[in-house]
Parts: sequence; C-alpha cells; structure tokens
Amino acid sequence: MDFDDTPAEAAFRAEVHTWLAENAGPARKDRADNLGLGIGGTGLTEAKAWQAKKAAKGYARVTWPTEFGGLGGTSIQQVIYNQEEAKFDVPPGQIFSIGLGMCLPTLMAYASKDTSARYVGPALRGEEIWCQLFSEPAAGSDVAGLRMRAESDGTDWIVNGQKIWTSGAHYSDYGLLLARTDWNAPKHRGLTMFFLSMRSSGIEIRPIRQASGGSNFNEVFFSDVRIPDSQRLGEAGQGWTVALTTLMHERLAVGGGLGGGLDVKELLALARELELEDGPALKNAAVRERIADWYVRSAGLKYTTYRTLTALSRGQQPGPEASIAKIVVAAKLQDLCAFATELEGEAGALKGDDAPAHGAFQLGWMSAPGLRIAGGTDEILRNIIAERVLGLPPDVRVDKDVPFNKLAGGR
Repeated sequence: MDFDDTPAEAAFRAEVHTWLAENAGPARKDRADNLGLGIGGTGLTEAKAWQAKKAAKGYARVTWPTEFGGLGGTSIQQVIYNQEEAKFDVPPGQIFSIGLGMCLPTLMAYASKDTSARYVGPALRGEEIWCQLFSEPAAGSDVAGLRMRAESDGTDWIVNGQKIWTSGAHYSDYGLLLARTDWNAPKHRGLTMFFLSMRSSGIEIRPIRQASGGSNFNEVFFSDVRIPDSQRLGEAGQGWTVALTTLMHERLAVGGGLGGGLDVKELLALARELELEDGPALKNAAVRERIADWYVRSAGLKYTTYRTLTALSRGQQPGPEASIAKIVVAAKLQDLCAFATELEGEAGALKGDDAPAHGAFQLGWMSAPGLRIAGGTDEILRNIIAERVLGLPPDVRVDKDVPFNKLAGGR
C-alpha cells in the first residue's frame, strides 16, 4: 500500500483545498446532519445551490467526462475531493448521491448520448434529483423477487404495483424503476428497467415516519402509470443485467460514505465531557477499553480502505475491499452510537441541542439499522463475499430456473 499522494495528487489536493477555502465555510463539529440522515426545508435549497457551484467548477462529479459537466478526472481525484470537502462546512450532498452515484451512471451506460445529455447536466447541477425504485414489501433483499407489473400496449408500458423504502421520492424529479415484464420467465430473466418522471399521473408517494423523527423513506404506489418505450434501459427482460450496474455503484457508494461524521475521535470528545460516578468517563477503565476496541476496528477499516485508494491511484479497479467496508461500516456506526448513547445515561433520551454532542449519537443509533439494509443487507453481502471472493460453494437456490408464475406468491 502507498499512503502518500503522488506529486500530481498532492497538487490536485492543494487546488481543491484552496477552492474550498474560498467558497465554503470552515467545518463545524456540531452538525448532526454530517451523517447525511435526512434533509428538508431550507436545507434542500442550500444543497442545490452548493451543488450548482461545484458543478460550475467541475467538482460535482470529478470522474465524469467534461462533455457532461464533469472534470474528466480519475477515481482517486474524486476521493481526494471528497476528503477535502469533508473538512469544510458545506450542505450535505446525500440528496444527490443516489442520482449521481447510481441512477445516472446506469442511464449513461444504457441510454443514447442524446438522452444522457438531456438528464446528466441538470442532475449534476442539482436542478433535478433522482431516486431508485427497486425494493418492494414482498421482495425484501431478493430484488429479483419483485412483483411490480409492467405491460406493453405497443407504444407505452403500463405499470402497476408498489415500491417501498424509496429514499427521497418525495423531493425527486425522476426515478429509476425495475419492473416485471415477463411472468413466464425465471425471476432474474423477466425484469425490465425504465426511467420515469416522479410527477407522472398515477404515482402516489407516502412518506414513512422513522424512529429518528425524519421521513426520508417513502412508499410509492403506481396505478396505471404510463412509461414510453423510449424510456426503457436495455432490452425487455434484461433488467437484471442493468440492475447489477446500479447495485454495483450503490454498494460502493454506501460502503464508502457511512459514518464519516461519527467515529473514535467523536467518541473520545464525548468521553472527555461526560462525568460518571467515579469521575470523567475517559478515566474509566471499561470505557477506555471500549474506545481502544473501536480504535483498532477503525484502524483496520482505514487501512482496508487504503488498499482501495492505492488501487484507484494506480488506475486499477478496486477489489473486494469495498464490499467488506459496506458490511463493517454500518455495523460499526450502530454499535458505536449505541455505546455512546448508553454512556450519556438519562441524557441519552434527549435529541438536538439539548443532548450531548447535539444528539448526533442518538440520531446515528436510530438511523444506522436502515444503513445496514441499504445497498444490500449484511446477509446478502456476506453471501457475495463468500461465493465471489472466497470461492465458497453457493447457497442452494431451488427457484433459480423456475418460471416466476410457478413460484409461491409469484402470480
């Protein structure tokens, strides 16, 4: 592993830092929204304005071609920008991460250049927001088990069904939709991918109230929604192949983006402030032991991430480390926040400015379980790592080649 920037990377880092120092405010340590666990109201306006400013400089998506408004840079340059931006007080950009990190790369891979040009620029500038319509109540982590029905009338596709846990659907302009178009084919071979306006007639969006107090997830109902065939991505029945492109980007994005606002450093700061019955929490042997455990785990994750950064720096594709990070980071965030909240005692029931650390640990604890589901559950990812990385025998899948309409509930 190489822990240092190359001369070119160091120059780019200095350039980015200078621009951020001139255009962004200094980092604030009391922002619970550093977790990116929800946004609304004036925050949406602020985030769009910052996104537009980044796009004008080419920093909104460093790796994208200049013809689409990117910088035409490398993956390691994108990582460097993200690292530097995290040092400054800027509006959280998570509302754009689904579109720019998952939906638009899929669109560019399968749509025409004219179609890509129409949608990529506005998304990059923050003018249009995208969501991902995959999960369904009955499918769970088995995306290929979805039951949303899309039927062709020769010109349009008529879509009926329900999606759930759709992040940001209530403020999104467009969505990437996976639906079943062939019920006689095995479940992985009867799917088709589309994109559509979230303001299409027949769409109803119902926000889901979360334990954290936010409503970032939604149920989305489709009643005879018409989608032109021109908005199909890939061939009919080949939606699973298209979806794998999206899921690959999703798992990398989720694994690389969690927990940035809360880690051992923040836990140390909390332990210095809190007073226990026997004195400062940081002087307590049991607390120090737990912090040491967190430090070791965080260091392991950091150095595993360095492997990915080294591969990117050398122009190589990341290995399985990104999938491992997705499993480790979300669980680490949940456990760390649970410990911190317990350490706060009765104050752990508070939130916002009345709580220690402005309620960041409480918010993290209530939101972390959802992060362990987003981008693939722990169980799904462990199977992927076991089968595709370690070469272990796959699970027995008796439904793999069975027509979907012959499966229980598949009608």
